[in-house]
Amino acid sequence: MDYIKEFDIKLDKEFYYAGEEIRGTVFLDTTENFKLKMVRVILRGKAHAEWKVILSGDRRTVKDDQYFIDERQIIWGEKNVETTVPILPRGVHKFPFRFVLPESSLPCSFESKPCCIRYYIKVTIDIPYASPPQGMKYFTVIGPHIDCMDEQYLKPMVGQDKRSTCCWCCKKGTVTLRCVLERSAYVCNESLKLKATIDNQGTDEVKLKVRLMQVCEFFIDRGVLGVNKESKHLVFEYRGSCVKPNSRTKWDSASSLVIPTMPTTLVGICRLTQIYYVLSVSLDTDKDLDIVELHFPITIGTVPFRIPNSNTTPAVKYEQACSHVEGGQYIGPEFLMGQVYDGNEVNREPIVLYKPVYVTVDRARSNSK
Repeated sequence: MDYIKEFDIKLDKEFYYAGEEIRGTVFLDTTENFKLKMVRVILRGKAHAEWKVILSGDRRTVKDDQYFIDERQIIWGEKNVETTVPILPRGVHKFPFRFVLPESSLPCSFESKPCCIRYYIKVTIDIPYASPPQGMKYFTVIGPHIDCMDEQYLKPMVGQDKRSTCCWCCKKGTVTLRCVLERSAYVCNESLKLKATIDNQGTDEVKLKVRLMQVCEFFIDRGVLGVNKESKHLVFEYRGSCVKPNSRTKWDSASSLVIPTMPTTLVGICRLTQIYYVLSVSLDTDKDLDIVELHFPITIGTVPFRIPNSNTTPAVKYEQACSHVEGGQYIGPEFLMGQVYDGNEVNREPIVLYKPVYVTVDRARSNSK
């Protein structure tokens, strides 16, 4: 519309938790008086899954949606205007609005190519006899609520695996790996608390290997077209020093295994996707990989661990996911803004309009307390 100079949506902040209030304002700067029927605002949160499959030789697109929030308001005008449509005078106008997010568990905002979970405000300027201008403002929801201090996550997890090495019919020795995971839930930027005991009674040197894997599963339920996908990503890998034959050693992760920023564990909340993490601890030789191996489930939460009987609470901040996991690799084309070519051959990074953030422990602020 030529007479709308500026149309913008602003929120009081960029991220919210379940149960919090969203306050925002629609800004409208007009150069002329014009008829305005109403200003509608929609708060929506939904998951969308979509990919291509080959069925009976045909390439088809399968898709599915799940809605978590769908609320509407009219912040100017009336829904059923039986009389004359009111006129909005020229100038700068501000239309405030507010919504309250539900208290129920909401999945975290998430971006990947097969599936995304998005929350946004959509505003429609309903003008009679013209295409109504629309605007959208995306924001991040931090969820679901997972407190690392819950009892189920504070119980230490113990695992042991051993393998007898043989040469033909002769037994050469036993390699034993025993691990203790102090707790199973962490917030990003915390250090994994892992201890390992390696008893190498074999004839070959062994090395400790610790890997954290992200597993994402995507589902589309469409009857006979029901399909699923899975992706796995290596979050980090640690390799220890050699353990000589006929020796025994202990290893403590201390602060060496720091969890990078990545999406929260998401199991049983969204029917289109689930995200979980697995810690793998194993021993390798020069000849064989993973001669013994242990697996521990790791939960990525939203409320960090606190030292019992202490008044201090770790400071947190909010960051985008690292680029090598789902949630940090993909940016939807609608969130990328290119630049006009000006004759300069220098490659310019596109401007990213939106990317979800996740809660992380702010180590610098926590250590300074």
